[in-house]
Amino acid sequence: MACLHDHSCEDHNCAADWSLYNHVDIPKVVALNESVPGSVKSVFKPWEQRLDTSGGFLESNEGDPELLVFIPFTSDVKIKSISIVGGADGTSPSRMRAFINREGIDFSDAQNMQPVQEWELAENLQGALEYQTRYSRFQGVANLTLHFSDNFGGDTTKIYYIGLRGEATQNKRDVVATIVYEVMPNPSDHK
Repeated sequence: MACLHDHSCEDHNCAADWSLYNHVDIPKVVALNESVPGSVKSVFKPWEQRLDTSGGFLESNEGDPELLVFIPFTSDVKIKSISIVGGADGTSPSRMRAFINREGIDFSDAQNMQPVQEWELAENLQGALEYQTRYSRFQGVANLTLHFSDNFGGDTTKIYYIGLRGEATQNKRDVVATIVYEVMPNPSDHK
């Protein structure tokens, strides 16, 4: 794979340099329809380990290939591309839809809402494929929800790796804890 700069990325570790792995808030990552609760956390790992299948994988429930993965970040990010390493024998996801900065999406929402972008996926067992985002739409991302609606014919959907490339902005969205509104100003507060 060639980058948009003046060298071959096989000689340089560009994928790791642009990886957002360190900015994913892994303890807060959740998935709907996962067969083993919490297994989604195992698919987020450094780029160099993307083909390591010994650390676990995300699998949908038997007979239902749909998965919904909520990915929060520790700071706002700009996402350039997404890489998915799926399972063999038809268990790789075949479609992916992305929603940004939308918390609490369920399957009904994901099917009825307009995604920011959607992709037809290829079976990517070697981790060589990356799906480019419409970069201008993936700015200031505090959280990302990925909807995998189908696979290549398997009874379940398996994902071994989800990789995100881009850059962190160091901006953090925090909830305002205390807000005080004054109906009438108190003169003693304003000296």
